[in-house]
Amino acid sequence: MDAIQAVAFAAPLAKELDENKVTPGVLGFIVFAVMAGGVWMLMKSMNRHMDMVNFEETPAQPPVAAPQSPNAESPAAPAAKRPTESEPTSAAPRGE
Repeated sequence: MDAIQAVAFAAPLAKELDENKVTPGVLGFIVFAVMAGGVWMLMKSMNRHMDMVNFEETPAQPPVAAPQSPNAESPAAPAAKRPTESEPTSAAPRGE
């Protein structure tokens, strides 16, 4: 049934009522009932889909360290003390 036909069908029924009183009528109830049924079906479908969702997280894997060359300094190991320009590079002779 087309919407125009539904309005044309409901129009003669409205003339029997008091014209100063506005009510949604049978057509309003039918529209509301159809919308309520649609919302109910959507909620039922949503609950079914939410039951399929798995919320358990997989444990985090520890990061894999990249292999380092023997010449590269490790950030965890202390760096060897290198002489600076202000420090002498040769050891001073002990008091002989």
